[in-house]
Amino acid sequence: MALAQTNRAINADMQQVKGSTSTMYNFCVGAGRANEGLRADWQQQLTDVQKVMHFKYIRFHGLLHDDMGVYKEDANGKPIYNWQYVDKLYDFLLSIKIRPFVEFGFMPAALATDASKTVFWWKGINTPPKDYNKWNDLIVAMVKHFEERYGKEEVRQWYFEVWNEPNLTSFWSAGRDEYFKLYNVTSKAVKSVSPNYRVGGPATSGKTWVREFINYCKQNNLPVDFISTHAYGSGSFLDEFGTRKQRLRPSNAIPEDVNTVLHWMDSLSYKKELHFTEWNSSSGPKDTRHDTYQNAAFVLHVLRHTEGANSMSYWTFTDIFEEPGPQVTPFHGGFGMLNLQSIKKPTYFAYQFLSELGNLELKNNDGESYVCKDAKGNLQALFWDFMAKPDSNYAVKYFDNGNKPENQGKIKLNIANVPNGKYRIQLYQTGYHHNDVLNAYKEMGSPYNINREQEGKLKALTAGKPVVEKLQNITTGSFTYEVNVQSKDVFFIRLTKL
Repeated sequence: MALAQTNRAINADMQQVKGSTSTMYNFCVGAGRANEGLRADWQQQLTDVQKVMHFKYIRFHGLLHDDMGVYKEDANGKPIYNWQYVDKLYDFLLSIKIRPFVEFGFMPAALATDASKTVFWWKGINTPPKDYNKWNDLIVAMVKHFEERYGKEEVRQWYFEVWNEPNLTSFWSAGRDEYFKLYNVTSKAVKSVSPNYRVGGPATSGKTWVREFINYCKQNNLPVDFISTHAYGSGSFLDEFGTRKQRLRPSNAIPEDVNTVLHWMDSLSYKKELHFTEWNSSSGPKDTRHDTYQNAAFVLHVLRHTEGANSMSYWTFTDIFEEPGPQVTPFHGGFGMLNLQSIKKPTYFAYQFLSELGNLELKNNDGESYVCKDAKGNLQALFWDFMAKPDSNYAVKYFDNGNKPENQGKIKLNIANVPNGKYRIQLYQTGYHHNDVLNAYKEMGSPYNINREQEGKLKALTAGKPVVEKLQNITTGSFTYEVNVQSKDVFFIRLTKL
């Protein structure tokens, strides 16, 4: 880990290639629940995000929740399946070239042992099925329907994850052994449709139960194509309604979580894909840090140091998210990269900059940066200041927008063996008062409802335009660029050969 530095130098050589640029950051992204995906504004936001970030998969809760209309029973207890809402959602996703990372959950009321036990404002039922044979039949019927509608070759590309965070009683009321039974039945149901379809778990928070899950599956010869778990930068696992104080864990905690699970899998000789199907700086749905410019640097730091995982699925792409209920202000600390009005938060730009890196990463001496090139010989460099100092009162200074940033000296980018010629140089930035929507919103007086003029101003301030754009002739075979850095700044430099 590199903390904030004074007068950093980032050195790279256009002829010294490290390898292909990691794209695990855009393998998957999260969203709240399936029914929200039927909203026009949700679909428009995801369409716009896809044009920039090209996520391969999306994961959300509530596929089997009653508001998706999937399951009910007639007067004689005979199951009635209804795929219409799911079809509308999945048809849309595939139309914008993003596949479902299917999460089986929560329990349909007609199938639940106790439909009164729920989580969230929208009341996801967290109890086991009252009849595992009917649960098995539901999973088989659903997967067969996907196969019939989308084709075997398409569904082979999907992932089927069993439940969400069953180690937390708010999400699964029945304990570990009952979850293992659920996984046993569900994984076999998926594989009964096709042995080529991918299924995994345990989808726990904080890497809980991973070793026990692996051992159980090995002992019972159960199919597992991937391991999944979650990691957040705060100490609390679940903050259902956004009321808890969230303390920042050590700045390397999430990378250590990833490395720990990889070590467990290696020590148990369990060579499977590893997907962290949720992560963010905080597990609180109303935590201001999600809206801050500091979050962009935090996100980049974590992604730079978790490339051993197959994916890190950011929770979530949008503030159209109703676990704690509809929110009353446009900036309330929601998980999303975009707020309800589609205004871009700083984290949006972290992912945008990553998506604009070339496909080849250059060798680089600096641990908080990327230097890349593409097939056309264009150069991209992404670097940031990173520092985290949580105090003992849960007031996390790293994310405290009340403190103005400190001067962190200079960062100098030195690139050798750059082909001579004419280039367009573009410098982009997030940081204090640079694509910094939260401070701009506060300077408006933090209105509960923003009017059209205010919305337009905030969108203009977060348009992501370059702070420097110029033409330059390179004649010496090298390129040098120096920037003054404030704490938590993020910079993206693009050299385009003309």
